[in-house]
Amino acid sequence: MSTPLPSYAPARFSDLGVPPELSAALERQGITTAFPIQAATLPDCLAGRDVSGRAPTGAGKTLAFGLAVLARLAAMPRGERRGRRHPSALVLVPTRELAAQIEEVVAPLAAAIGCRVASIYGGVGYKEQLAALRAGVDVLVACPGRLTDLVQRGSADLSHVVMVVIDEADRMADMGFLPAVRRLVDKTSPSRQTLLFSATLDGPVDALIRDYQHDPVRHDVELSDAGRGDVSHHFWRVEAHDRVAVTTEAVSASGPAVVFCRTKRGADRLSDRLARSGLASAAIHGNRSQSQRERALAAFRAGRLDALVATDIAARGIHVDAVPLVVHFDPPTDHTDYVHRSGRTGRAGADGIVVSLIGSEQLAATKILQRRLGLAGGISLPDVPSLGAADDGRFRQGEPRGAATTGERSDAARTQRASDERTARATRSSRSRRRRGR
Repeated sequence: MSTPLPSYAPARFSDLGVPPELSAALERQGITTAFPIQAATLPDCLAGRDVSGRAPTGAGKTLAFGLAVLARLAAMPRGERRGRRHPSALVLVPTRELAAQIEEVVAPLAAAIGCRVASIYGGVGYKEQLAALRAGVDVLVACPGRLTDLVQRGSADLSHVVMVVIDEADRMADMGFLPAVRRLVDKTSPSRQTLLFSATLDGPVDALIRDYQHDPVRHDVELSDAGRGDVSHHFWRVEAHDRVAVTTEAVSASGPAVVFCRTKRGADRLSDRLARSGLASAAIHGNRSQSQRERALAAFRAGRLDALVATDIAARGIHVDAVPLVVHFDPPTDHTDYVHRSGRTGRAGADGIVVSLIGSEQLAATKILQRRLGLAGGISLPDVPSLGAADDGRFRQGEPRGAATTGERSDAARTQRASDERTARATRSSRSRRRRGR
């Protein structure tokens, strides 16, 4: 059943059926009016229906399924919920950053109804996650890999899960996680309610819907004009030897920026070269430890970095509002990746700029991408001054009082790089000691 709803009148959460204690918790945070994806999906979710929701990144999906899960738990008798020992709800996500962010959003609301939330993901030790599971969890937010490991060890029991959320399902497919997702969902209660949220609902995601949802209601929601800032897209013809210089100029003119590279090694190399050009930068990718990634994100959110250089791990699930500029240092492989990368800017009503650096070998593919996305303007030579004119001071005016100066950002970046180097040296030393001890 498809229910495409292009627009929604403003609605209060209590009018959508959200329990009073959760509505009151939202109001204490200053949240009173639902976003379109929340207004669209919550009534069906609260009615117990399986729901497939399609909405772009930044549309408010986390609160939509978070409230649906907590409302279901609030209505369950404590004895039935069994949340103090085994999870009653499971939220599956593709990345550890997204898992941590969902926990951060949902946990304060869960506390209002006496529920506990925990996130499970790789890249960190097991100790704290095992302790959380032993203490009892009502809502478990997890990445498939680490959760599979814990289930196989007997540390996590999913048999009491009556509500499953699959978030960023298309990203799960891109990363090869769907087989693990299927195995985990198979371990939950056969009578579960299943909610699925994604930016696209076709291909392997559609197969997941057919196999794991019963008569689902589908909602397709676009961001409202108020929620979608004006984003200008620039495609510049730049050969490989000039890309660092052009990126440095663009970030200096209109940053801070999220800069996307194709490989982890390329992200590290570009971050170092930007730093040598006087920009405070940090790299974020799958080879960085969780603490390194969290420090980089925190520094970027706090305004201490000019550039966050990332692989596609940051294209989805990392929510940083008011990013003025996105640079595709390495063009994305397809139009879907372009949309998700570019979605880091133009959020929450703020305007944004997207710059793609196109080499000779990428001209034909870029023209196809432009046609597919309906982006006019063709491919031109770099024009950094035009970015400053488009900015017109809007982003700098939005900086908080006491925002870090460029020098302070550089100091923060140097401190972070030194910490990362110490971690790498310690790891190498530990490996050397283990080899000698064999």
